[in-house]
Amino acid sequence: MPTSSPVDVTTRREALVELALDLLAVDTANPPGDTREVVDLVESWLEPLAVETERFAADPAKPNLLVTVPGERDRTLLFNGHLDTVPYDADEWSFDPGGERVDDRIYGRGATDMKGAVASMLMVLRAYAEGPTPPVTLQFAFVSDEEVGGDAGLPALLDAGKLDADACVIGEPTCNEWRHSVTVADRGSIWLTLSASGTAAHGSRPVLGDNAIDRLYGAVETLRDRFGTVELDLDPAMAAIVDESVEYYAPTMGETTARDLFRYPSINLGVLDGGEAVNSVPQTASAEIDIRLTAGVDTSAILAEIRDCVADCEGITIADVSWSVGTAEPIDGPLVEAVASTAADVTGDRIYRRSATGGGDAKRLRNHDVPTVEFALGTDTVHAVDEYTTVDALLGNAAVYARLPAVWADLVDA
Repeated sequence: MPTSSPVDVTTRREALVELALDLLAVDTANPPGDTREVVDLVESWLEPLAVETERFAADPAKPNLLVTVPGERDRTLLFNGHLDTVPYDADEWSFDPGGERVDDRIYGRGATDMKGAVASMLMVLRAYAEGPTPPVTLQFAFVSDEEVGGDAGLPALLDAGKLDADACVIGEPTCNEWRHSVTVADRGSIWLTLSASGTAAHGSRPVLGDNAIDRLYGAVETLRDRFGTVELDLDPAMAAIVDESVEYYAPTMGETTARDLFRYPSINLGVLDGGEAVNSVPQTASAEIDIRLTAGVDTSAILAEIRDCVADCEGITIADVSWSVGTAEPIDGPLVEAVASTAADVTGDRIYRRSATGGGDAKRLRNHDVPTVEFALGTDTVHAVDEYTTVDALLGNAAVYARLPAVWADLVDA
């Protein structure tokens, strides 16, 4: 059950807001994703504290910062947050994308994704460094390069063996102002690049040619017909997660659509390229397709079937492919229970235990045998113009993150 925190972060309201604004003032849009200045800022902010810090950079322009606060028990809880943001066009904003407070709202690129959560983590870090020894060792990884799925951030830390945690909480926004959740799973993916070849001809005599774009689109439709309508063979262990996910997403997309999102593969034609002129039959074309599969589905088996399907399509080949397997935490495991129960206690609301529709750093960590969930209060303005978070969300995140070490440790040792 949730317990009170050994540190009090509620008295640090204005300091937390000021820190969030300071982080927002540093442009870390990716690309280019330069995080040197913001890491300098965090290091300077941490300088008065007796904590162990390490700057690690696989790319000199994209450093990562590790901070450790030793704890009482021989366990380590990792808090992970990314410092880069998506790009923005300042002319489209009504507020300063470099940070602006208006009443209870904090505007800025990265306010909710996820410099706000990083500020909350840093405030918890300071509270423990200045106060009582945490019940477990706390490690904080403030990373770069997440927004473009690059290798200079978390992957570099994992490859270098810099992370040795027993569990991790990532501060990705999983809530909005009226619906809260912790993400306990992600979906597998298959990214295909299909190449089509045809026969060129004059646009006035298309019967004399073979249109590569037509062939390509026909292949995409064949994929949709063969795979998009075939129900996935879901792992029974995913049933409860899927049910909670459907409940969570139903208000925004409808219950049937939400259910189908996890029951069937989703197939999105993201890029279509081909043709040189309106009056020519295109000889070549290419398409990039994003296929997503619920965690627990055998991605490699699906990919083998897709290869057989493409082989049946005349003039179509697979030019490139990358794939991943969806991952999930036990819905009633100690980490999930600790985050969900603590967040429910802080917010007074239900916390859905759901799957993400995509996948990111949580998948990387789970694949390195680190149990991982995502949780942060915030708003549904991720990547949007006039992105914002709220002061209450900052404080709520800090309260949850401060209580988690004790709750998680007690559940693991129970």
